[in-house]
Amino acid sequence: ACGAFAVSRLLCAPEYPTWEELRYFLQHGSRHRALRKDEELNHIHWATNRRREIPLLMALAIDHRSQLTDIADELGVPHARINAFKRLAVAAAARVGQGRDGYGMLIDERFGREAFFDAAKKGFSWIGRPVELPGSRPLRFEFSQDIGSQLVEWPVDHCIKCLCFYHPDDPDHLKKEQQQKLRTLFEAARRVGRELLVEIIAGKHGRLDDDTIARALQELYDLGIKPDWWKLEPQHSALAWKNIEATIAANDDYCRGIVLLGLEAPAAELEKAFAATTVAPSVKGFAVGRTIFAHAAQQWLSGQMTDEAAIADMAGRFEELTRAWLRTRGL
Repeated sequence: ACGAFAVSRLLCAPEYPTWEELRYFLQHGSRHRALRKDEELNHIHWATNRRREIPLLMALAIDHRSQLTDIADELGVPHARINAFKRLAVAAAARVGQGRDGYGMLIDERFGREAFFDAAKKGFSWIGRPVELPGSRPLRFEFSQDIGSQLVEWPVDHCIKCLCFYHPDDPDHLKKEQQQKLRTLFEAARRVGRELLVEIIAGKHGRLDDDTIARALQELYDLGIKPDWWKLEPQHSALAWKNIEATIAANDDYCRGIVLLGLEAPAAELEKAFAATTVAPSVKGFAVGRTIFAHAAQQWLSGQMTDEAAIADMAGRFEELTRAWLRTRGL
């Protein structure tokens, strides 16, 4: 049976099934004679061959582009300064993480190429990078709509992050266009062997009820889109988190989990949002940006803050959030 898997996938030893994958096949079989076309088996193979476990993730997100260019334009400073600021953010995150497991970063290619090089030396557990064109709705990819050709050049341990402003009550034509784009991205991610984080923000374009995000996730799962991670906005109730938890559990036993986004909320509000997720074990941490870097960005880009002061400011805010998160988990 193991040899048949490899032959069907037209490859060799890397395509041998894991025990979980083989057990599923022996119990359920497959509708496909060519097993490489069986999406369920392919998903189990992918998920059970991930490179490392990440049970906790606390990430400083510095992949913002339009927000930082807006600040630079307001201050009349060249956009090239943003590149240097992002390197300071890496230094701040590294100062807090100190090479320990569970710390990560989101960095963009447009302004963060040097920051990527710095981050590679800091021992982060996770590095994500965005592919969406900032603010696009319907979703568009940055640089090129041929997303596969972009991803193939990435380091294998970089996780794709895609923000989509998606609400389950959106008009059908908008939903279908965005769903198609996310499905294209999911297929490309699997084809090139990169993990995928899908960030869904619904509250900016409609009501955020107890079932809103759960409905959005179910619609994407119904299309066969199974990202490794979800990044979601804070919810207003425990029931909303329970609905999200149930949706993930019903559709993907192998999902790595959820990270919480910040939307520039004050740290005190984020601490409350962290505490509200205790009913949802799938929430593994957070990836927050402006709450951490907004003050330093304004001050440093305007020339009123030194490099060290900016690093210290961001490190202090990041550490405050990491401690708040760990408290909610009794760690």
